[in-house]
Amino acid sequence: MGAIEIVDVHKTYRRRRGGPNKAVDGLDLVVDDGGVHGFLGPNGSGKTTTIRMLLGLVRPDSGTLQVLGQPVPASLPQLIPEVGALVETPLFFPNFSGRTNLRILGDVSGISTSRQEECLEIVGLRDRADDRFKSYSLGMKQRLGIAAALLKSPRLLILDEPGNGLDPAGIREVRELIRTLGADGRTTVFLSSHLLTEVQQVCDHVSILARGRCVASGRVDDVLATGASDDVVVILDPSDADRGLEVLRDNGFQVSAQPDGIRARDVGDPARVTRALADSGIYLRGLAPVVADLESVFLELTADDAQDPTAAQIA
Repeated sequence: MGAIEIVDVHKTYRRRRGGPNKAVDGLDLVVDDGGVHGFLGPNGSGKTTTIRMLLGLVRPDSGTLQVLGQPVPASLPQLIPEVGALVETPLFFPNFSGRTNLRILGDVSGISTSRQEECLEIVGLRDRADDRFKSYSLGMKQRLGIAAALLKSPRLLILDEPGNGLDPAGIREVRELIRTLGADGRTTVFLSSHLLTEVQQVCDHVSILARGRCVASGRVDDVLATGASDDVVVILDPSDADRGLEVLRDNGFQVSAQPDGIRARDVGDPARVTRALADSGIYLRGLAPVVADLESVFLELTADDAQDPTAAQIA
């Protein structure tokens, strides 16, 4: 049983102008228990609609969704104690302290004071718990929102863009918190984010959406491997850079000038590059393989979405 299982789900929004918009189009997705699962896609790929369907805020047109082995939305009342979510910016009373805000939520749900304090400790806010919420940085506000989502000790925690609008310090705080939550083994974190470098640093698995479908899913290393190439960066003495570019081009290499050197694409055996340059009296200062990162893989897999003028209309 996975934390999330989605099979052939469709969702179309009816619009007054421009006809129907397929937000989710035959989506299949499995999120295993434990760790942090990144959920990526450009604007309009169906991420937010999928999260809303998982939380019962939107009904699918067809297909099935299961959370913790139970069908949704039918079983959501039973699942509420086991699912925590932070969607959009958390709302709290600005003139109340972080501790008071959390206590109000905890008391309504019958959560013990000790658990409330534990959640403040988990998100690193115990030392600032008595400060007013309005004095918190954006990162602290997001961490308090995550503390509220953790009150019920959920087995599944859904976070929709928790780093949105944060400065680098706030992003780092949230990143470390998510990494800690994913490592404890008790909670599965389902993380929707557009901060690809952050996802690469904190996620164990990742799924990439494009036009309402899952175009890649698996361990982060395995998804990155799909972007592997035979490209290399050729580093020359600056005085040789222009001539080296021409020599490589004359030898049939696809090359372009980059800030860190000359990028040669699909070279096969790197010795061919060395030989072509040496035959013209140009000697390398360095030769490095181009390592795929999540951003480059993401852009390649979602290129069609980026060119679709309707993609940004429904998230």
